[in-house]
Order: sequence, then structure tokens, then C-alpha cells
Amino acid sequence: MILVTGATGNIGSALLRQLHRQNAGPVRGLTRDARRASFPDGVEVVEGDLAQADSLKDALDGASSLFLLPGTGAEADVLEAARHAGAEHVVLVSSITVETHPHLPAARENLAVERLLEHSGMAWTILRPTQFASNTLWWAPSIREQGVVRAPYVDIGLPTVHPADIAAVARTALTEPGHRGRTYALTGPERITVRRQVAAISDALGRDISLVEISRQEAHRQMASFMGDETAHAVLDLLGGDVNEELLKVRDTVARVTGSPASPFRQWAQENMAAFDAG
Repeated sequence: MILVTGATGNIGSALLRQLHRQNAGPVRGLTRDARRASFPDGVEVVEGDLAQADSLKDALDGASSLFLLPGTGAEADVLEAARHAGAEHVVLVSSITVETHPHLPAARENLAVERLLEHSGMAWTILRPTQFASNTLWWAPSIREQGVVRAPYVDIGLPTVHPADIAAVARTALTEPGHRGRTYALTGPERITVRRQVAAISDALGRDISLVEISRQEAHRQMASFMGDETAHAVLDLLGGDVNEELLKVRDTVARVTGSPASPFRQWAQENMAAFDAG
């Protein structure tokens, strides 16, 4: 049995679909509200909250493998519960910032979870993706309502990764031999700027979208209002304020692990155009 946490999110939902198409055996999706979950036929739905490890007893019962998204602060308890329940292998989504920006608080937190997993007594595979293509959903309200994107650092290209490619690497690690004890840095197939991302979304929608470059200060004011000062500064560093060659590096890991090339941003834009369409 494979237990997929974050099963309604961008990576988890794609992973469930891929495991279902592959006929990978029993698969279970974890959600906090089973009534709102829509999973492929044959995928077992189970309720639980990663922030409360004691709520995972039913979810972990019989699970031999676990796909884990961190971020709740209860990872030590979750890993202990998984080990106690008999799980043998955990695939963890961490972040490429562990390598590129280890000084950032979020990177230190991700590294701490990696270390917990490595010393958990279970087999492990660690995924370190770069910026998600789905982060551009932040622009969806302004595109729908005003036909405009306001963003800083519009001409700095990052190797944005499609969440389904992260899921594909996770699926491979969960179902094929040779991936335990491995750490994979994941990127898309090319660097792509904000300017080109906006153009790709515009092409997918078949209508013009205006791009307005704003200063770091203005972007920080907007972002700090909902993510806090420190996190806003960290995100802006990663968007362009403090890039380095490791963050900008395009890697072929998706193709090497899965046998299929990483998906370009324009593919993600085509697949998700409804999120930006005013209707």
C-alpha cells in the first residue's frame, strides 16, 4: 500500500493519477476532508491531518510506502508513526534551496526534516525541486480581473518545474528499484523568465496580458501582508534578488529518473488555462 499525503494538492493529485494509470497496486490518498476529495476510481480515501500524527493511524495501517510533504512542524511525530506502523520507504519533497540557499530559514527547516528521515530507520528518497510552475497561480486573480501581471525581476529566468514531473519522479521512486538512499534535485527543461511565462499564459488564453515590472519594495509590501516580512524577503531573493548558478542550473534529473523529458512551462500553461480564464 502506498500512502500519498497532500493528495489534493498539485503534486499529490498528479501522483495519484499516475499511480492509478500505472496500476501500481493499492493506493491511499490522505485528506483532511474526504467529502471534498475527488480521487481516481480505486484509490482509497482516508482522513487525517499531518499536523496531528495521532490522526494518521488509519491512514498508515498497512502502508508500506509513504509520500510526504513537510511543512506542518510535526514531521518527527509523523515519521515515528509511520515507522511504528511498519512503513518501509518514505519519499520526501524537500527543496532545492537546501543546496542553493542553505542560510534561509525555510531551507534550514527542510534540511532538518531530511535529517530526521535519514535517521528514521526507514529507507528514504529525497526530492529537491526548484520553483514550481504552479506558483504562477498567484497571478490568476489579476489576470482574470484586470488582464495584467505585476511582478519583480521579470527578465531573470529560473528552471521552473512542472508539479507533475515532481510526481513522476516520486512515482518512479515509489514503484521501481534503485532509488532508495538517493537525493534528486529537480528542475524544468529550461530557464524561463516571468516575461516568457506571461507570454505562454497569454498564448494559452488567446488574449493579451499586460506585464508591469514592479520594484522589490512594492512586491515586498504586497507579499508581506499575507506571508510575513521574513518569508517575503526570502521568496524575493529566490525570484531574482539573490540568485546563484546552482539555483539557475538546468538539470536533467527528471529525464534520467523517469525516462521522459521534463515538461516545458508552456505545457503547464495549456493544461491550467482555466485558472486564468475570466470566463
